[in-house]
Amino acid sequence: MGDVTLDGITKRYDDVVAVDDVNIHIEDGEFVTLVGPSGCGKSTTLEIVAGLTNPSGGTVTIADRDVTRLPPKDRDISMVFQNIALFPHMNVRKNISFGLRLRDFDSEETERRVQRAAEILQLEGMLDRMPDELSGGQQQRVGIGRAIVREPEVFLMDEPLANLDAKLRVHMRTELQRLHDELETTILYVTHDQAEAMTMSDRIAVLNHGELQQFAPPLVCYNEPANEFVAGFIGSPSMNFLEGEMGGERVETPHFSVGVDPAAVDVGADGPVTVGIRPEDIYLRQTAATVEQPTDAVEATVDVLEPMGDEIFVYLLLGDAADDGGPTVEGADEASARSDQLLMSVEPDVRLESGERVEVVLDRDRVHLFDTGGDARAHGVAEGSEAPTEVNADGGEGR
Repeated sequence: MGDVTLDGITKRYDDVVAVDDVNIHIEDGEFVTLVGPSGCGKSTTLEIVAGLTNPSGGTVTIADRDVTRLPPKDRDISMVFQNIALFPHMNVRKNISFGLRLRDFDSEETERRVQRAAEILQLEGMLDRMPDELSGGQQQRVGIGRAIVREPEVFLMDEPLANLDAKLRVHMRTELQRLHDELETTILYVTHDQAEAMTMSDRIAVLNHGELQQFAPPLVCYNEPANEFVAGFIGSPSMNFLEGEMGGERVETPHFSVGVDPAAVDVGADGPVTVGIRPEDIYLRQTAATVEQPTDAVEATVDVLEPMGDEIFVYLLLGDAADDGGPTVEGADEASARSDQLLMSVEPDVRLESGERVEVVLDRDRVHLFDTGGDARAHGVAEGSEAPTEVNADGGEGR
């Protein structure tokens, strides 16, 4: 059983808390990704699981064994790093088998494991090549093969695709998913790239400032973020956020209001809230026929258009920003953080021009509300929407 449990894991460096009371249980055979911005504690957490860093508090259990104080060699793990670090004077076969030869595995068993890894990673015809004769993706596969032959309980991967170009990263994401299906082994993966986290993982653990924000399947984090940080971090481009005031059955923002079904909102007290809406949940009024419960039309001015091929990002100015004609935004993250702007995505055949006045509606089934502490109060404010369910750190549910 390759399950992994982190119970109250904490790591302090003098007056800095790098990891703060993280509790995660990873099931045997599960692919779990630690994701978050730089400095959030994800690599430190992985190093604690690997035994490269000792925690200041808490315990690490692998396959029902407390390994908190065991050295890495006794934890039955294999690691794949961002820096592949192949031996340049050894061919692929010797690079893959290096760890086995250090442990005095007999030659027959070593060759069996090397051949199996080569078959899984499609390296059969490359075992006699030298590293400098391989592409970047092939070198990365050799590094993964070196981990596979250990046949560990758990694979630990620290941003293994970060040094690859964009096209190769997409290809290697598919390779890693295929590898996981083939091996059926537990994988704990670290990345700052949310696309990797969303596409490969059974569950993702979102970290910020060393604290676990949400531990849930990728689409749950996307559609039902536990708080404003998760809502803004998961999804590209980011969710739009606007300041609002909840009163009665409406939320008033500086530029428009949204009708709210009280049954859809957790903790129904009136007061300040943050309204969140993703770009794909904003529609031009004339194309909103599929939206069952739209908001009233909101007037806006087209500011900047960004054609992406399969969609167009449209930056909209609201209120005084529209009347003043600026300022234009510098990117999606800036747009999502401004209360006088909205970022909308539209189909590539929609024809709009900068400066054009438009009317848009929001899908009330997809409007999110967050309280002043950043916690989610609603995921959808239309009739029939449900108040958010709290997701505990271990992935369980509560109210």
